[in-house]
Amino acid sequence: MTRIDIVTGKRDELGECPLWDERTQSLFWIDSHARLVRRLTPANGEYREWLLPSAIGSIALCESGRLLVALASEFSYLDLATGQLQKIAGVTHAEEKIRMNDGRTDRAGRFVAGSLVMGRNEKLGALYQLDSGGKVQVLDKGFAISNGTCFSPDGRWLYFTDSRTRKIMRYSYDIASGKAGTPTVFIDTEPLGSAGDGATVDREGHLWTALVEIGKLGRFTPEGKLDRLIDMPVRYVTCPCFGGRNLDILYVTSISNSGNVLKDDHPDAGALFAIHGMGVQGLPEVRFADKT
Repeated sequence: MTRIDIVTGKRDELGECPLWDERTQSLFWIDSHARLVRRLTPANGEYREWLLPSAIGSIALCESGRLLVALASEFSYLDLATGQLQKIAGVTHAEEKIRMNDGRTDRAGRFVAGSLVMGRNEKLGALYQLDSGGKVQVLDKGFAISNGTCFSPDGRWLYFTDSRTRKIMRYSYDIASGKAGTPTVFIDTEPLGSAGDGATVDREGHLWTALVEIGKLGRFTPEGKLDRLIDMPVRYVTCPCFGGRNLDILYVTSISNSGNVLKDDHPDAGALFAIHGMGVQGLPEVRFADKT
């Protein structure tokens, strides 16, 4: 039977990007608005946090043990032992009040992340790819709120959404070269009354996305058909990831106050949730192929 627990007493303003670290059996996530990277080890309750100098769009595990952090306008490494940042590459946004947002590592160890236009519906954002040598390429552009970045289990499909459109797109993706094809509509979430936010895939190739406007998680088949809806305890859920020793727990972040338009006074808003008993397993997170 499915059970939803609150993992910690911490509450995020804008919780995002949960990642399970199999090496340490710990969970990372961010409070983007509060500029915090958080880490919890469920087995012993050990908790740490790192305060960064700008809003955080997303993070990725690295082969070296560091974290890759997408800050407002740059990619940097975060040394977890010292808290020091090392800049990898900068990003030049089209205008002011644009920052980096959701991202995920591809199956070859590159990081793919998009940008977000703050406070206005202008399609000035882009989808970027960062390789291990620090080279940044633009895969696509013309987005307002980049979200839902993740890859099919075989790495041949890149999933992505501009949340303003309520459409999850799918790009063919060449693992060897990192080139993305022409996007097509994979899932239209308009009939569900919500945009998709963060997303992940399970071992069977189904896509899970946080339906941020209606307090639900949606599971969709590899053909894009709705397979399951899970009601969450709060309205503004943002991003899922699989974790736990068997990768069978679905962790989900949420919002209490995004600093923009989404605000929820529910006492559990901003909580990190864990869903047990779904009978589904995820995949290990791919690490960014950094150079130590």
